[in-house]
Amino acid sequence: MSTRSGPGPARPDPGLSAVMSERRRLINLAYRLLGSLAEAEDAVQETYARWYAMTREQQDAIESPGAWLTTVASRVCLDLLRSARARRERYVGEWIPEPLPDQAEWTSARPAADPADRVTLDESVSMAFLVVLEQMTPAERVTLILHDVFGYSFAEVAGIVGRTPAACRQLASSARRRVRAAQPPATPTTRQADIVRDFKQAWEAKDITAILGLLDPSATVIADGGGLASAAPTPIEGAEQIARYMAELAARTSGNVTMLERAVNGQPGLVAQQGGITVTVFAFDISGDRITHIWAVRNPEKLRPWTTG
Repeated sequence: MSTRSGPGPARPDPGLSAVMSERRRLINLAYRLLGSLAEAEDAVQETYARWYAMTREQQDAIESPGAWLTTVASRVCLDLLRSARARRERYVGEWIPEPLPDQAEWTSARPAADPADRVTLDESVSMAFLVVLEQMTPAERVTLILHDVFGYSFAEVAGIVGRTPAACRQLASSARRRVRAAQPPATPTTRQADIVRDFKQAWEAKDITAILGLLDPSATVIADGGGLASAAPTPIEGAEQIARYMAELAARTSGNVTMLERAVNGQPGLVAQQGGITVTVFAFDISGDRITHIWAVRNPEKLRPWTTG
């Protein structure tokens, strides 16, 4: 059993396993709040640093370590979200949340990864949902995730975000309206997979007409290179512009890139590889039978879970 170091004989820490068992839940919470696995890991690390900075007596006085860790992690994330706007303004090009593979891909890509660092993939981490979260205020985002996804009461959320329960209820209501306005009824996953497959085949064939037939007239492509990889500097809007851009891109990379169908944040997506290394991850938003949004993540710092080594 692990022990806590200190002067005198070491004594077992009966709460250590309980405290560390919270890690996966904290990673899941922080990723949804921040949209970045790297930042989520840092936030959870900071949370544990604050726990272990306390004396044993202070720790023992905490009735629910899990609740304490959640509160601290949420506040750390809230502080990061409040500073994120300024950091995003300095970011080169468009900023897209960090994409995550499914569990099988995660295991093969990060063989040494702690299982507690894996994010549970569901509708609350779809790229479309994370992009909507980016448009919310920090307080709206934290309130929505804590209440609607993790089941915390508004009274509990109020103590974390520094608002009244009534104010938190209003924040959640406002956040839900944003989600409903941005996300049409979901297309069944099997149908999404068919559309993504058709898009892949049309793209590889450089078939502009076929690509056009799969795109909503007002579709948008957003690429994120972070200044570290080439990417369209601004969104590409409109089906015709996107079809031409994708066909030209396919012509430039023909023979050098392998396109694979993969789950991206739990939804059908595509992965582009060069020499077996993932260089781009594509996430899609689909309404009915048409693609409305394509997010292309090329920033290598955001592709860590997809790369080996």
